[in-house]
This record gives sequence, structure tokens and C-alpha cells, in this order.
Amino acid sequence: MARWLGFLLVAGLLENTLVIWGGEFGRLPISQSKNGRDHNRQGFTTWMAGAGIKAGHIHGATDEFGYAAVENRVSVPDFHATVLHLLGLDHHDLVFERNGLRERLTSIYEPRVVSELLA
Repeated sequence: MARWLGFLLVAGLLENTLVIWGGEFGRLPISQSKNGRDHNRQGFTTWMAGAGIKAGHIHGATDEFGYAAVENRVSVPDFHATVLHLLGLDHHDLVFERNGLRERLTSIYEPRVVSELLA
């Protein structure tokens, strides 16, 4: 990852490229009865760089076990609204019809762009 980011920086592409490194869920910090750990939607990490992201910023924290976010939680719709904003799109404008209703791509709730992440 460091080499890739270095290439983007040297080539002058990092400020126009949004890099996101993460998964769709976290893993429980404890082992369960069998091999492996189950999904954990309460606390997981996503790493971002470039395209308007504040460099070196750490946002939020989990409890002492790494089980649940306890500080500056970001919901999935908030994350999506922020990514769309960084791509130059307004999430309020991205709607689709379903069962006769117009729904936003970012949820029926009111997500926010996480301005603390922006440079």
C-alpha cells in the first residue's frame, strides 16, 4: 500500500484519487467455539487517503476490547455520503424508485457528510 500511495503522490495523482482500504464488516475480537471469528458490525476499521481526506487523521475509537465503537461513530450511510461527497456527488440527488417510492441511495435516514475527515 505504501508503494502504491507513493506512486500516486509522485505522479501527482493522489489529490484526485480516493483510496479506501477496508471490508464490509469487522471481526469479533474474541475467538468463538470453533476456528475463526464471527462478523462484527459494532466496530471496524476503514482506512482512507487522497482526494480531500485529512492526512494523518484518526477518527473514532473502540472500547478496550475492540468490540464496539464508543467515540465518533460513523454509520454506513454517513460513510457512503462522505465518499460520494469526495467524488463530487450529492447523496441527496441519488435516488431510485422502489415500490412507488423515491428512496435515496444512502438510506431513508438523514446521513451526514463526516466533515471531520475532510482536508
